[in-house]
Amino acid sequence: MKSRMLTSIQEILDTADKAQACFVSMVDQHGMPYLVPMNFGMQGQDIFLHSAQNGRKIDALRNNPNVCICFTTDHLLRWQSEEVACSYSMKYRSVRAYGQVKFVEDYDKKVEALNCVMRKYTGKDFSYNAPSIHEVLVWHVVVKQWEGRVYGY
Repeated sequence: MKSRMLTSIQEILDTADKAQACFVSMVDQHGMPYLVPMNFGMQGQDIFLHSAQNGRKIDALRNNPNVCICFTTDHLLRWQSEEVACSYSMKYRSVRAYGQVKFVEDYDKKVEALNCVMRKYTGKDFSYNAPSIHEVLVWHVVVKQWEGRVYGY
């Protein structure tokens, strides 16, 4: 069974949105790769994330805003023969987004982005207190390129 490229942008976006978390990779200020799992929200082809204002990932992104974000879903172990290790494989759907992080400063845009994340996980919008909005760092990832692969489906 061969993997196939995802060619439909809608199938790519649906696969990404179906994931429960994403993995954000960046390069830190020492030139080392750095990868973090994160919750996310999507609006069209834009990705929204949030974090504390400081830390290793923020230092890395302020130095170099380029990211690759990976989403995976529908993992299912399959085999041709239960007695033959090499006949096992994993069905999956996988998407990568390449882009740049822009930090959101505008209060109302932060609320909108946070609600985008919260709608993904809860299906509803929330109100936030001002100190919380001022303390959170909201990321807007402007995606420049999408790639996806499917194996077994």
